[in-house]
Amino acid sequence: MGKLRTLLPVLVALLISSVSFADEEYKFDISEIEKKPYHIGGYVEFRPAIFWLDNNAALYKLRFFNQDEGTTAEEYNGNLQLEGSYEKGIARLFFLVNGNLTYSYQGWSDSLDLYEGTLSLKPSSSLAIDVGKATQKWGKGYAWNPVAFVDRPKDPEEPDLAREGFWMASADYIKSFAGPLKTLSITPVILPVYDQINDEFGKINELNFAGRLYLLLYDTDIDLVFLSGGSKTPRFGFDFSRNISTNFEVHGEFAYINNFKQKTIDEQGNVSESKFDAKSYLLGMRYLTKTDTTFILEYYHNGMGYTQDEIGSFFSLVDKSYETYLSSRNRGSLTKAQSLAVNYGGVNPMKDYLYLRVTQKDPFNILYFTPALTSIINLDDGSFSLAPELTYTGIKNLEVRLKAMANVGHNGSEYGEKPSDYRLELRVRYYF
Repeated sequence: MGKLRTLLPVLVALLISSVSFADEEYKFDISEIEKKPYHIGGYVEFRPAIFWLDNNAALYKLRFFNQDEGTTAEEYNGNLQLEGSYEKGIARLFFLVNGNLTYSYQGWSDSLDLYEGTLSLKPSSSLAIDVGKATQKWGKGYAWNPVAFVDRPKDPEEPDLAREGFWMASADYIKSFAGPLKTLSITPVILPVYDQINDEFGKINELNFAGRLYLLLYDTDIDLVFLSGGSKTPRFGFDFSRNISTNFEVHGEFAYINNFKQKTIDEQGNVSESKFDAKSYLLGMRYLTKTDTTFILEYYHNGMGYTQDEIGSFFSLVDKSYETYLSSRNRGSLTKAQSLAVNYGGVNPMKDYLYLRVTQKDPFNILYFTPALTSIINLDDGSFSLAPELTYTGIKNLEVRLKAMANVGHNGSEYGEKPSDYRLELRVRYYF
């Protein structure tokens, strides 16, 4: 009984202090959970890189024909991406700005671009209207999107990067159902092309119309899309995505481009133009293992791409034109080849490609550490790129990535004629 009398005051004191602590700990402040009408964020990035050059490659000769860059070249990139939004009632303003500052062999360069800037109105839960500069992000592919008719193409080496949009007006009407068709949405798009307005999209002084019909049918995402107008030839397509299981997804896309015009150049420098109906398609899968390893595999057929003979003729022309320049300082043929370099030397200019990306989350129980390996294989000529990378996110708001890349291929192949054989870059990105 004496022990109980001794413990009783102690227990009462503990109870009072715990209640006081609980009042302090769980004090409710509604201002802390209220949704703010505005948001602003983004990141700053520093990305130095070093390139090991291949002075025998055709694209090296085309770019550096009158320079001696040696065996390596350095590049320093600074990037700022800023996004923000403000909501009031049925209206929402959104912007995404991207700024770059680069120092390379060409000296200093900079850019500041509005990637997106839209006014959205949502008069009801089923209807939204958007006006401004925007991206539609059509397609289910990870590295390529052949049905993204109103967006700029992805860079398959960095498919997650934000892309600049186009000025357009669009709407979204969504309807839900109880049967096998669970969701239906319709997205009409108007895209004008005039001088200084979307003039990179295609032929100017044209008003283009596009649209998407989305269906969630039997647990499968399906999109039917089209583009018509005058800036580009008419085209239509579809895509799909379905989860076979919780950790296994398959997806695909198909695009039909009517009367596509393609310019080709032969070894003598003669330029010709052909017209044909192009068919591009993609089939891919994403698989997550029990050990947190993610596999992304995609096959892509580029119906607008060049054949191995066509791109081989271009590389042969560059080699001959470079020899002519060295002997006579006549750059006429090189200039003609440079005018088509955006086609022949662009991203994946040939017909058939395979994309593979493997990522491993927290290997050997090393938290916030993700190694990855990416390869893009040109199935037409056997050349390929190989890119291992290491990413660490263990410091709040900071991402550090070390990435290397090797271009492998014989003379006359796509990756064998790249201006550099190897690249090593460090990316340090701070989010705010």
